[in-house]
Amino acid sequence: MLQQIETMRFLYPNLSIEKYEEYLSQMIPHNYIQIGVFENEVCLGITGCWSATKLWTGKYLEIDNFVVNPEFRSKGIGKILTDYIEQKAINLDCSSIVLDAFTGNFAAHRFYYNQGYGPKGFHFVKILDKKKLTV
Repeated sequence: MLQQIETMRFLYPNLSIEKYEEYLSQMIPHNYIQIGVFENEVCLGITGCWSATKLWTGKYLEIDNFVVNPEFRSKGIGKILTDYIEQKAINLDCSSIVLDAFTGNFAAHRFYYNQGYGPKGFHFVKILDKKKLTV
């Protein structure tokens, strides 16, 4: 996963290798994995995901840190990733797939709508320490 930091930096430009490694070491024990699309060892797109259970949905799969290299956008890479995630969720017997998209990321909203996703509610956030944020 660490080898794909340059692709992750399209989403989080200020992400240091140290912070990435630290966060991954905390996330992986909680079922976090990454799925990538590669061509000739170049990462075209990558997404993280993890499964968990909530009372309202039961078992679900969460997409996290979804990014396609800007040079390869609008070429079907995102669809390859979401199709793979959907099959993974079915194989895990999940009831649903969930994700967050930043409120101002209208291109992502359009993409997810086109893939059959829709808003179910609001993800509220209270920032306690801006210095600890990656974005």
